[in-house]
Amino acid sequence: QVQLVESGGGLVQAGGSLTLSCRASGNFRGIDAMGWYRLAPGKQRELVATLTGGGLRNIADSVKGRFTISRDSRESTVDLQMNNLKPEDTAEYYCYARILGVGGAGWSDYWGRGTQVTVSS
Repeated sequence: QVQLVESGGGLVQAGGSLTLSCRASGNFRGIDAMGWYRLAPGKQRELVATLTGGGLRNIADSVKGRFTISRDSRESTVDLQMNNLKPEDTAEYYCYARILGVGGAGWSDYWGRGTQVTVSS
């Protein structure tokens, strides 16, 4: 059974920094994209940043220049370094991964349980 476990959320003042981490565990043959989405109250879920195994990055315009995504493929982890945080970054952040299962299983999308980031003004 594949699981994504996040860590690193919390409360920070505007202008501060946080790093989110996510690790994939369980039985799988490979990981394509890993990344982060967020859900704020009253808003739709939005992509924050993703990074494929081939190094292709997709980063939301709202966080470009402030957030950096990185991966360690050997450890099956993805990190999101968030700098110069703003109150509008307040949301529940969810780790995402597209994972190749074992046996005859194909590619599937997996989600973590979420970690809260709150930025005070």
